[in-house]
Amino acid sequence: MNETLHTLLERNRFGIKPGLETIRAVLDKLGNPETGIAAIHIAGTDGKGAVAAICASVLRAAGYHAGLYISPHLVNVNERFQIDGSPVSDEALEAAAQRVLPAVEAVERETGHSATFFESLTAVAFTLFRDAGVKLAVIETGLGGRLDATNVVTPLVSVITRIGLDHCDWLGNTIAEIAGEKAGIVKPGRPVVCGAMPDEARAVIASAAARLGAPFIAAEDAAGVRVTKSGLDGQRFSISTQNRTLPPVRFPLAGGFQAENAVTALAALECVTEAGLPLTDAAVAEGLQGVCWPGRFQLAGKKPPVLVDGAHNPCAAEALRAALKSCREKRPVALVSGFCGDKDALGVLRILAPSVKAAWGVAIANPRSLTADRAAGLMRMAGLDPVESSPSVSDALAAAKNWASAHDGIVLVCGSLFLAGEALTALDAYPWPLPAADWQRENERPLPGI
Repeated sequence: MNETLHTLLERNRFGIKPGLETIRAVLDKLGNPETGIAAIHIAGTDGKGAVAAICASVLRAAGYHAGLYISPHLVNVNERFQIDGSPVSDEALEAAAQRVLPAVEAVERETGHSATFFESLTAVAFTLFRDAGVKLAVIETGLGGRLDATNVVTPLVSVITRIGLDHCDWLGNTIAEIAGEKAGIVKPGRPVVCGAMPDEARAVIASAAARLGAPFIAAEDAAGVRVTKSGLDGQRFSISTQNRTLPPVRFPLAGGFQAENAVTALAALECVTEAGLPLTDAAVAEGLQGVCWPGRFQLAGKKPPVLVDGAHNPCAAEALRAALKSCREKRPVALVSGFCGDKDALGVLRILAPSVKAAWGVAIANPRSLTADRAAGLMRMAGLDPVESSPSVSDALAAAKNWASAHDGIVLVCGSLFLAGEALTALDAYPWPLPAADWQRENERPLPGI
C-alpha cells in the first residue's frame, strides 16, 4: 500500500455517511473528473458486480478503453479500479491519491465534514480514469443508490439488478423501500434496465422511470438466454436480443443466477449500442467468454471440488442453492462459513442446510466478524451436524477438503466476500498479483459491504 493512499484511507475511516454534498465538493476541487466519463451505472442487492464485470469485459473486447469501479475488494484495494481488464498499478493509484488527499483536506477544513472511506475511493476512481484518458466506464454503487457517492455521474444507462433485504439499517426494512433507494440512480431521459426481481421492487423502479421520463427496460424482455450445458466450471448458452443472436458461447461463470446476470448485462449493452457505441457480435461473444469475476461461485479447486462464493444474505443463499441445482450437483457438501455480525447468518445457513453434511465455522478478517465459535453455534441452530469451530480459514479448508475427499463430496466456502478473498488466497486461486503486505485486512475492511 503506497504512503499517500494509506494516509488518505486511514484519515477517513468514519463509517457510512449517506449524502452527496461532500463527494461533490471534493470532485469540484479536483476539476470534476466525473463529468468526462460516459458511464454504465449499476445498483442492486445481488448481481450488480457480475453485471459490471460482464459489461466491462464486452467493452474491452470491442476495443474500447474502458474503466471499471467496483466494491468491495476481495484481497487488494487495486481490484476496485480496473482499466482495460486489469487492476491499476500501485504507482497510478498513488499518483491519484496524491491529487485527492489535498482536495479532501480542503473540503474538511471548509465544511467541517469528514469524507468517508468510500467517498475518498470514489474520488480516486474518477481521478484515475481521467489520468488514464478513460472516457467510458462501468461504475458499481457501493451502498444503495440515491445517496451513494457514485451517484454523481450522468449515465448512458442505469442498471438495477435483483433486490433483496440487505443493509436494512441504511436502506429500509422492506423490498419496496430498498428499491426506492436503488432507483435513485435513475436519471431523467436516460434508460434504466431492470433485472429480474420481486414485483414490488420492479413497480417502484418503473414508477421512478415514468416520473423522470426515463425509458424502462425489463431485462428479460430485451434479451434471452438458452443454457445447453451447466457445470461447476461454467456453462454454455445461446443468447439473443432483438438486434442479434449469438452462436453458443462458453461462459466461465457458473450457476443459473449468472446466466440471469448475463441477460441483464446484454440488455444494458444494447442501450450502449443505441447511444452510438457499436458492439459487434464477435466482441459480445468474446467478452462473455473472457469475463473474470472471482469469488462468486468460483471453482477454486478440483480434487475435491472447492467452490468459493461471497453469498452473505438469504437472497444470495437462495441463488447459491439454485446454482448447485442448475449444475446438477448432488454430492454432499462440506461447508466452511464465517459471517459479519450484521448479516442474517442463520437465515443463510437454514437455506443451505439441506445439502450440507459437515460444517466448519470460522472467523473472518474483519472487525465485525462473528467468532468461529459463534458461527459454529449458528450452524448447529440451523440443523447442521457435525459442526466444528476452526482456528483459521486454512485449517477449516484442509479439514473440509479431507472430509470431501473421503465422502465423494464438494467443499463450499461462503458467508462473506472477505472470507472469499481469504479462501482464494489460501487456495492459490486469486487471479491477480497479491499485495506485498496485508495492510488491507487490518484497515480497509471495517465498512459494511463497501
